[in-house]
Amino acid sequence: MAKIQAPVQKNQMIEVQFEDLTHDGNAVAKVEGYPLFVAGALPGETGRIQVTKINKGYGFGRLVELFERSPHRIDVPAADMHKYGGTQLQHISYEGQLQFKEKQVREVLTRIGKLEDVNVHPVLGMEEPWYYRNKAQVPVGERNGKLIAGFFKPRSHEIVDTNESIIQLPKVNEAIQAVKEICSELDIKAYDEVAHKGVLRHIMARYGKQTGELMIVLITRTAELPHKDKIVEEMITRLPHVKSIVHNVNSKRTNVIMGETTKVLWGSEVIYDYIGDVKFAISARSFYQVNPVQTKVLYDKALEYADLTGNETVIDAYCGIGTISLFLAQKAKRVFGVEVVPEAIEDAKRNARLNGIENAEFAVGKAEEVITEWYKQGNRADVLVVDPPRKGCDGALLETIIDMKPGKVVYVSCNPATLARDLRILEDGGYRTLDVQPVDMFPQTTHCEAVACLELV
Repeated sequence: MAKIQAPVQKNQMIEVQFEDLTHDGNAVAKVEGYPLFVAGALPGETGRIQVTKINKGYGFGRLVELFERSPHRIDVPAADMHKYGGTQLQHISYEGQLQFKEKQVREVLTRIGKLEDVNVHPVLGMEEPWYYRNKAQVPVGERNGKLIAGFFKPRSHEIVDTNESIIQLPKVNEAIQAVKEICSELDIKAYDEVAHKGVLRHIMARYGKQTGELMIVLITRTAELPHKDKIVEEMITRLPHVKSIVHNVNSKRTNVIMGETTKVLWGSEVIYDYIGDVKFAISARSFYQVNPVQTKVLYDKALEYADLTGNETVIDAYCGIGTISLFLAQKAKRVFGVEVVPEAIEDAKRNARLNGIENAEFAVGKAEEVITEWYKQGNRADVLVVDPPRKGCDGALLETIIDMKPGKVVYVSCNPATLARDLRILEDGGYRTLDVQPVDMFPQTTHCEAVACLELV
């Protein structure tokens, strides 16, 4: 095997200047053009690093000492930098985070989408960018005979035990901590993924920010939950907001969190929450946005871009539990939603009934197949909304959109890179991107959502 030729050596100490941030929040320093990625540093800073790994075209380093600090730096104790799981940007001022995310969106639109002149607005951020997530699902383990629960260390399966996350709602933090204590007191054994033994795999808490309703889900390897009556009794006593206690069984050797079997131990099958005036029923397995404050901001922007007058037929691809569909139905003549997950469609229908919305219909299937079939049957959309997963839209769906020629496309994206790729395809198919509005759904993390508005030329 040929030896890697790099201008640095592993464990070497070098002084560098940091030039940029990658999409995953690592700072970039270059030595003779060779990039080194370093967590915890910021553009414009200088410092000393230790080279930790060398690959053919790039390497990694560890920040040892800072010489010049960025004005956007916030002091975070080194022990806390990765304590809370996923908070890669917590050492950057919130203003700096929003600038980073706007730059990230602009750069991928130019580099991947070849979209030079698109109007990209400043990121819509939060007034309070901490303690915002309404859901947590934390792995459970054991240390010194005691239950621990928290987050996996980056690139490992080692659990960091934590009593609080700086990005979860206080009621969610409180619930996770109480459940951990209850299960520990009752000597519930944690799941051991190596031996595939033990009981408790994950604890999930969901909280309705507008309703104050709490759901607890215990995910176990075993079909039986030891001391379940006592667990329920203690939860009701310690968590007065609890409305639903659920047991999910996942007996497989897998990284997937939830299994197929779910049963209610106490209370309701669902809790409720609102986004704007629309009420949603949320079950243990429902997909529901984890930042309801910014979800309202995101959906309001999608509604603004759709510019509905009450006469339009709208198709909502990847509709999930109907969150965007039901928002659109308040202003549209008719809304058709499609989603591949049957349970999500059942939730969408239930949510439509819950809100007395009668002009929304939902179908199960792959968006690219169902919408293509609708098109063949002569159904047309005036406005088409897509909110795909991180991998972006299926190519067949994009082709159908181009063939169907809705006057307007509203693209809600959770991944700027696939957004840029798909906008390029739509532009080549006869659309023009008018506006892109980034929205910060996940402060303290590198993730950025965006809404794009396209019109048929």
